[in-house]
Amino acid sequence: MKTLTTKATQSIRVAGTLLSFDKPIIMGILNVTPDSFFDGGNYNTLTTAVQRATELLQQGADILDIGAYSSRPGAPLITVQEELDRAIPAIQAIVAAHPKAILSIDTFRSEVAQAAVAAGVLIINDVSGGTIDPKMFPTVAALQVPYILMHMRGLPENMQELTEYKDVVTEVATFLGQKIAELRGLGVKDIILDPGFGFAKSMEQNYELLHRIEELHYLGLPILGGLSRKSMIYKKLTISAQEALNGTTALHTLLLSHGVQLLRVHDVLEAKQLVKLLFS
Repeated sequence: MKTLTTKATQSIRVAGTLLSFDKPIIMGILNVTPDSFFDGGNYNTLTTAVQRATELLQQGADILDIGAYSSRPGAPLITVQEELDRAIPAIQAIVAAHPKAILSIDTFRSEVAQAAVAAGVLIINDVSGGTIDPKMFPTVAALQVPYILMHMRGLPENMQELTEYKDVVTEVATFLGQKIAELRGLGVKDIILDPGFGFAKSMEQNYELLHRIEELHYLGLPILGGLSRKSMIYKKLTISAQEALNGTTALHTLLLSHGVQLLRVHDVLEAKQLVKLLFS
């Protein structure tokens, strides 16, 4: 029986254990924000955050990605302290309830990343690729935790004004390659790449990235696909984010067929079912 395979890539070390990518890894999204585009306000108490973490883990999430700052297009800037006040208590509560869970922190601020790792997070997921906070790369190097390097321009509040590219795939690849070199120079060993669907990219550019994502495999690192319920799906279908699960699954199938090793998703159960259908 023929099944799909992920693109061969190096494993990453998470808290002393190697995480391999023989089958796709599913990262469940847990936003503890009041204003995220899909689930803002649903899990911004400690009780609801832990309940959601438990649900995602029971559904098979391999990693939980904790976000305390909405990075949706046009999202307003919040202070470092406000982000810390949202993130750290939630992380501590989830770690207490699920001490073996692999948590990542979705932040572009080195101070938040450092505090999150101290609270029990094992991976840093930086939507800015180190472009917003110059201390992020040295912080990651000092902490020696895996780092998710994403392509973005500007800030969430203005990124959709910065979508001029001669060739979006080539320019994303060039950016990632340059940042990989910077990180390697600082001694960062474990890097995951994210092309940044929806971040400083038009609808057409998002789909160009999707159909040509195999070109990023030459960088030799695991690739994360993060397009769950995004506007590239629901605006194209003229529906809401709440109605975009079917479209999300269709595009996840395309990502997996191109060898992508990780999916960042709102709907863990459906993503795990998709992996089971295609990889076993």
